[in-house]
This record gives sequence, C-alpha cells and structure tokens, in this order.
Amino acid sequence: MPDSFLMKRLVQFAETDMAGVLHFANYYRYMEEVEHAFWRSEGFSVMYSEGESQISWPRVATSCEYLSPARFEDEIELSLTVARVGNRSVSFEIEFRRQQERFALGKTTAVCCGMKEGRFEPISIPAHLRTVLETHRQASAKA
Repeated sequence: MPDSFLMKRLVQFAETDMAGVLHFANYYRYMEEVEHAFWRSEGFSVMYSEGESQISWPRVATSCEYLSPARFEDEIELSLTVARVGNRSVSFEIEFRRQQERFALGKTTAVCCGMKEGRFEPISIPAHLRTVLETHRQASAKA
C-alpha cells in the first residue's frame, strides 16, 4: 500500500486571479477534492448511507501554508496522508507539489458524524472505516 494517496490535476484558468496565480481559496477546494478521491478509491464517500444511517465528515479545523504560487496550467500533484486517527475524528495532511517541489501544505481535521433530520451528531468512527484510515496512517508512518 502506498504511503499516501496521490492525485494529479491542472490549474484551471477560472481558479486563478488576474495575475494567473491560483487563488488561495482554491487550495481548500483542492484539499476537499483529494479527500473525496481518497474515499472513493476505498469504495466510500464523504457522505454515504450505511443501513438507515447517513454518515458524513464535517471539517472542524483547516489550514494551509503557502510556500510559492501555483499558476494557470501548472500540473500539480496532491498527496494526501492520514496524519492522525482519533475515536471520532481524522486529520489529513495534503502536500501540494509541482515538479517534485512542495509549494503548499494543507491540514484538515474532520469529525465522523451521523446525520439525523439535517443535524450532525458526532459518532465513533465505524470499525471498517477505522481500518481503512489506520492502514493508510501506518503505511505513511513507515515511509
């Protein structure tokens, strides 16, 4: 198993400012995009039904450190690592690279929640999801 989940993409014109530089808010969109791709690669979603329960992962903390700008048509690689698995939460680190050079580092923490009548209720991470997360966390710790 790889030590992190990788995804490549091109910076689109609509994601940049007037100088052709990736707008800071889009780093957060990319962080969400790679997290969704990670869950799909494992056969899940960030919002899915399990029996009669609806499970979702609302964010409770996010940050992004910008080291150098990304520009229109840059091919970038997003590397998602499971940094921590708690009883009810998971923390990811997302490394942004262009030609092997890191240009940003994002961090996000999400809480596993059951959804009832449009309301979130924190729950323990179900065992099968915990296994997926722990397997990735342990693989990245060995790397």
